Amino acid sequence: MAQDGLMLPETGSVLGVDVGWSLHQRSSAACRLDWDRGSVGWTIRRFTAVAADRREALLATAGSHHLLAAAFDGPLRGDLGLIDTYRLAERRLSERAIREAIGKLAQSNSGNGRLLNAATNACADIVLGRGLIAAAEHAHRIHPQTVVEAFPNSFLGLMLADPAPLKGGRGKRSDRYYTALAKDGTLAALMQHHLPGRRVEQSFESVTNHDDRAALVCAITALGVARNDYVTVGDTDGWIILPPRDFIANWAQPLVAAWN
Repeated sequence: MAQDGLMLPETGSVLGVDVGWSLHQRSSAACRLDWDRGSVGWTIRRFTAVAADRREALLATAGSHHLLAAAFDGPLRGDLGLIDTYRLAERRLSERAIREAIGKLAQSNSGNGRLLNAATNACADIVLGRGLIAAAEHAHRIHPQTVVEAFPNSFLGLMLADPAPLKGGRGKRSDRYYTALAKDGTLAALMQHHLPGRRVEQSFESVTNHDDRAALVCAITALGVARNDYVTVGDTDGWIILPPRDFIANWAQPLVAAWN
Protein backbone atom coordinates (compact mmCIF):
# COMPACT_ATOMS: atom_id res chain seq x y z
CA MET A 1 0.00 0.00 0.00
CA ALA A 2 1.25 3.47 -0.83
CA GLN A 3 1.85 6.05 1.88
CA ASP A 4 -1.36 7.86 0.93
CA GLY A 5 -3.39 4.73 1.65
CA LEU A 6 -4.46 4.11 -1.96
CA MET A 7 -3.66 0.68 -3.31
CA LEU A 8 -3.57 -1.13 -6.61
CA PRO A 9 -3.44 -4.94 -6.87
CA GLU A 10 0.04 -6.44 -6.71
CA THR A 11 -0.31 -7.38 -10.38
CA GLY A 12 -2.44 -5.76 -13.04
CA SER A 13 -2.82 -4.11 -16.42
CA VAL A 14 -4.32 -0.95 -17.90
CA LEU A 15 -4.72 0.21 -21.49
CA GLY A 16 -4.13 3.58 -23.13
CA VAL A 17 -5.18 4.44 -26.68
CA ASP A 18 -3.98 7.40 -28.73
CA VAL A 19 -6.74 7.84 -31.30
CA GLY A 20 -6.24 8.92 -34.91
CA TRP A 21 -8.43 8.75 -37.98
CA SER A 22 -5.96 8.32 -40.84
CA LEU A 23 -6.68 5.36 -43.09
CA HIS A 24 -3.16 5.47 -44.53
CA GLN A 25 -0.78 6.43 -41.72
CA ARG A 26 -0.36 4.56 -38.47
CA SER A 27 -1.29 7.62 -36.43
CA SER A 28 -3.06 5.68 -33.68
CA ALA A 29 -1.33 3.68 -30.95
CA ALA A 30 -2.30 1.38 -28.11
CA CYS A 31 -0.25 0.86 -24.95
CA ARG A 32 -0.80 -1.89 -22.40
CA LEU A 33 0.94 -1.16 -19.11
CA ASP A 34 1.56 -4.21 -16.89
CA TRP A 35 3.00 -4.58 -13.41
CA ASP A 36 3.79 -7.26 -10.88
CA ARG A 37 5.32 -7.13 -7.41
CA GLY A 38 8.73 -6.11 -8.67
CA SER A 39 8.46 -4.32 -11.98
CA VAL A 40 6.32 -2.35 -14.42
CA GLY A 41 6.60 -2.21 -18.20
CA TRP A 42 4.61 -1.49 -21.31
CA THR A 43 3.84 -2.78 -24.79
CA ILE A 44 2.96 -0.33 -27.59
CA ARG A 45 1.58 -0.96 -31.05
CA ARG A 46 0.64 1.54 -33.78
CA PHE A 47 -2.24 1.15 -36.22
CA THR A 48 -4.36 2.92 -38.83
CA ALA A 49 -8.07 3.74 -38.68
CA VAL A 50 -8.89 0.99 -41.17
CA ALA A 51 -11.51 -0.99 -39.26
CA ALA A 52 -9.80 -4.39 -39.51
CA ASP A 53 -6.37 -2.98 -38.63
CA ARG A 54 -7.75 -1.05 -35.67
CA ARG A 55 -9.60 -4.05 -34.32
CA GLU A 56 -6.68 -6.44 -34.73
CA ALA A 57 -4.22 -4.03 -33.10
CA LEU A 58 -6.42 -3.24 -30.10
CA LEU A 59 -7.30 -6.87 -29.43
CA ALA A 60 -3.70 -8.00 -29.86
CA THR A 61 -2.38 -5.30 -27.53
CA ALA A 62 -4.97 -6.02 -24.86
CA GLY A 63 -4.44 -9.76 -25.27
CA SER A 64 -6.04 -11.92 -22.61
CA HIS A 65 -5.25 -9.45 -19.84
CA HIS A 66 -7.95 -8.26 -17.48
CA LEU A 67 -7.82 -4.47 -17.66
CA LEU A 68 -8.37 -2.35 -14.57
CA ALA A 69 -9.07 0.68 -16.78
CA ALA A 70 -8.78 1.90 -20.37
CA ALA A 71 -8.20 5.55 -21.35
CA PHE A 72 -8.81 7.00 -24.82
CA ASP A 73 -7.39 10.22 -26.23
CA GLY A 74 -10.58 11.64 -27.71
CA PRO A 75 -14.09 12.86 -26.86
CA LEU A 76 -15.90 10.04 -25.07
CA ARG A 77 -19.36 9.83 -23.57
CA GLY A 78 -20.75 6.72 -21.95
CA ASP A 79 -23.31 6.00 -24.65
CA LEU A 80 -20.58 6.17 -27.33
CA GLY A 81 -22.74 8.72 -29.13
CA LEU A 82 -21.59 11.60 -31.31
CA ILE A 83 -21.19 14.58 -28.98
CA ASP A 84 -21.12 17.52 -31.42
CA THR A 85 -21.07 20.23 -28.73
CA TYR A 86 -18.45 22.54 -27.25
CA ARG A 87 -18.18 20.71 -23.96
CA LEU A 88 -17.55 22.11 -20.50
CA ALA A 89 -14.30 20.12 -20.27
CA GLU A 90 -13.04 21.73 -23.48
CA ARG A 91 -14.06 25.21 -22.37
CA ARG A 92 -12.32 24.85 -19.01
CA LEU A 93 -9.12 23.53 -20.56
CA SER A 94 -9.20 26.42 -23.03
CA GLU A 95 -9.56 29.20 -20.45
CA ARG A 96 -7.08 31.99 -20.96
CA ALA A 97 -4.67 31.03 -18.16
CA ILE A 98 -4.52 27.44 -19.41
CA ARG A 99 -4.51 28.31 -23.10
CA GLU A 100 -1.66 30.79 -22.77
CA ALA A 101 0.41 28.42 -20.64
CA ILE A 102 0.02 25.05 -22.33
CA GLY A 103 -2.40 25.42 -25.27
CA LYS A 104 -5.99 24.36 -25.80
CA LEU A 105 -7.80 21.34 -27.18
CA ALA A 106 -10.04 21.04 -30.21
CA GLN A 107 -13.78 21.39 -29.78
CA SER A 108 -15.91 18.27 -30.18
CA ASN A 109 -18.17 20.16 -32.60
CA SER A 110 -15.33 21.15 -34.95
CA GLY A 111 -14.57 19.17 -38.08
CA ASN A 112 -11.56 17.43 -36.55
CA GLY A 113 -13.41 17.07 -33.26
CA ARG A 114 -16.18 15.10 -34.93
CA LEU A 115 -13.67 12.85 -36.68
CA LEU A 116 -11.82 12.25 -33.42
CA ASN A 117 -15.06 11.55 -31.53
CA ALA A 118 -16.13 8.96 -34.10
CA ALA A 119 -12.71 7.28 -34.09
CA THR A 120 -12.65 7.26 -30.28
CA ASN A 121 -16.07 5.64 -30.16
CA ALA A 122 -14.90 2.95 -32.58
CA CYS A 123 -11.86 2.16 -30.41
CA ALA A 124 -13.86 2.14 -27.19
CA ASP A 125 -16.51 -0.12 -28.72
CA ILE A 126 -13.85 -2.70 -29.58
CA VAL A 127 -12.34 -2.64 -26.10
CA LEU A 128 -15.73 -2.79 -24.40
CA GLY A 129 -16.93 -5.56 -26.70
CA ARG A 130 -13.86 -7.61 -25.80
CA GLY A 131 -14.86 -7.64 -22.13
CA LEU A 132 -12.26 -8.40 -19.46
CA ILE A 133 -12.35 -4.85 -18.10
CA ALA A 134 -13.08 -3.87 -14.52
CA ALA A 135 -16.41 -2.50 -13.38
CA ALA A 136 -16.28 1.26 -12.90
CA GLU A 137 -16.08 2.37 -9.28
CA HIS A 138 -14.54 5.84 -9.61
CA ALA A 139 -16.70 8.89 -8.87
CA HIS A 140 -16.73 10.25 -12.42
CA ARG A 141 -17.67 7.05 -14.21
CA ILE A 142 -19.35 7.38 -17.59
CA HIS A 143 -19.99 3.68 -18.27
CA PRO A 144 -20.49 0.50 -16.21
CA GLN A 145 -16.97 -0.55 -17.24
CA THR A 146 -13.89 1.54 -16.51
CA VAL A 147 -13.36 3.50 -19.71
CA VAL A 148 -12.30 7.14 -19.48
CA GLU A 149 -11.19 10.08 -21.59
CA ALA A 150 -7.57 11.23 -21.61
CA PHE A 151 -5.90 14.27 -23.12
CA PRO A 152 -2.10 13.93 -23.05
CA ASN A 153 -1.29 17.56 -23.87
CA SER A 154 -3.15 18.91 -20.83
CA PHE A 155 -2.14 15.95 -18.66
CA LEU A 156 1.53 16.65 -19.31
CA GLY A 157 1.27 20.44 -19.44
CA LEU A 158 -0.37 20.74 -16.04
CA MET A 159 2.65 19.02 -14.45
CA LEU A 160 5.18 21.51 -15.84
CA ALA A 161 6.57 23.82 -13.18
CA ASP A 162 7.26 26.45 -15.83
CA PRO A 163 5.70 25.86 -19.26
CA ALA A 164 6.90 29.17 -20.74
CA PRO A 165 10.25 27.94 -22.16
CA LEU A 166 8.45 25.11 -23.96
CA LYS A 167 5.82 27.18 -25.78
CA GLY A 168 7.89 27.49 -28.94
CA GLY A 169 10.24 25.17 -30.75
CA ARG A 170 10.25 22.34 -33.22
CA GLY A 171 7.74 19.54 -33.19
CA LYS A 172 4.47 19.08 -31.38
CA ARG A 173 3.94 20.83 -28.07
CA SER A 174 3.06 17.62 -26.23
CA ASP A 175 6.36 16.07 -27.36
CA ARG A 176 8.26 18.97 -25.81
CA TYR A 177 6.27 18.49 -22.61
CA TYR A 178 6.93 14.74 -22.59
CA THR A 179 10.66 15.22 -23.15
CA ALA A 180 10.93 17.76 -20.33
CA LEU A 181 8.99 15.63 -17.84
CA ALA A 182 10.96 12.51 -18.74
CA LYS A 183 14.24 14.40 -18.33
CA ASP A 184 13.42 15.97 -14.95
CA GLY A 185 12.08 12.70 -13.50
CA THR A 186 8.44 13.72 -13.15
CA LEU A 187 7.11 10.81 -15.21
CA ALA A 188 9.21 8.35 -13.25
CA ALA A 189 8.03 9.92 -9.98
CA LEU A 190 4.40 9.63 -11.08
CA MET A 191 4.88 5.96 -11.90
CA GLN A 192 6.43 5.38 -8.47
CA HIS A 193 3.56 7.31 -6.89
CA HIS A 194 1.06 4.88 -8.38
CA LEU A 195 3.20 1.73 -8.20
CA PRO A 196 5.75 2.24 -5.41
CA GLY A 197 8.81 0.04 -5.24
CA ARG A 198 8.57 -1.31 -8.78
CA ARG A 199 11.46 -1.24 -11.21
CA VAL A 200 10.49 0.43 -14.49
CA GLU A 201 11.65 -1.98 -17.20
CA GLN A 202 11.88 0.65 -19.97
CA SER A 203 13.01 4.25 -19.86
CA PHE A 204 10.59 7.04 -20.66
CA GLU A 205 13.33 8.60 -22.79
CA SER A 206 13.35 5.52 -25.03
CA VAL A 207 9.81 6.31 -26.25
CA THR A 208 10.40 8.81 -29.06
CA ASN A 209 7.43 8.49 -31.43
CA HIS A 210 4.65 11.05 -30.88
CA ASP A 211 1.80 8.54 -30.98
CA ASP A 212 3.64 6.01 -28.81
CA ARG A 213 4.20 8.71 -26.21
CA ALA A 214 0.55 9.73 -26.28
CA ALA A 215 -0.58 6.13 -25.84
CA LEU A 216 1.77 5.68 -22.88
CA VAL A 217 0.44 8.87 -21.26
CA CYS A 218 -3.09 7.56 -21.81
CA ALA A 219 -2.11 4.33 -20.04
CA ILE A 220 -0.72 6.34 -17.11
CA THR A 221 -4.01 8.26 -17.11
CA ALA A 222 -5.85 4.94 -16.83
CA LEU A 223 -3.52 3.93 -14.01
CA GLY A 224 -4.60 6.99 -12.00
CA VAL A 225 -8.25 6.08 -12.46
CA ALA A 226 -7.63 2.46 -11.44
CA ARG A 227 -5.99 3.80 -8.29
CA ASN A 228 -8.73 6.44 -7.86
CA ASP A 229 -6.09 9.17 -7.67
CA TYR A 230 -6.71 11.88 -10.25
CA VAL A 231 -8.33 15.24 -10.84
CA THR A 232 -10.82 15.81 -13.62
CA VAL A 233 -12.83 18.39 -15.47
CA GLY A 234 -16.14 18.01 -17.27
CA ASP A 235 -19.79 17.05 -16.91
CA THR A 236 -22.24 14.53 -18.34
CA ASP A 237 -20.86 15.18 -21.84
CA GLY A 238 -17.53 13.76 -20.74
CA TRP A 239 -14.88 13.96 -18.02
CA ILE A 240 -11.25 14.48 -19.02
CA ILE A 241 -8.91 12.78 -16.55
CA LEU A 242 -5.85 14.71 -15.35
CA PRO A 243 -2.90 13.90 -13.03
CA PRO A 244 -3.20 13.44 -9.26
CA ARG A 245 -3.51 16.72 -7.39
CA ASP A 246 -0.03 16.34 -5.87
CA PHE A 247 1.45 16.40 -9.38
CA ILE A 248 -0.38 19.50 -10.63
CA ALA A 249 2.08 22.41 -10.90
CA ASN A 250 1.70 25.30 -8.47
CA TRP A 251 0.62 27.76 -11.17
CA ALA A 252 -2.32 25.49 -12.10
CA GLN A 253 -3.45 24.48 -8.61
CA PRO A 254 -6.01 27.32 -8.16
CA LEU A 255 -7.55 26.56 -11.55
CA VAL A 256 -7.83 22.85 -10.87
CA ALA A 257 -9.25 23.49 -7.40
CA ALA A 258 -12.11 25.40 -8.98
CA TRP A 259 -12.99 22.39 -11.16
CA ASN A 260 -12.98 19.71 -8.44
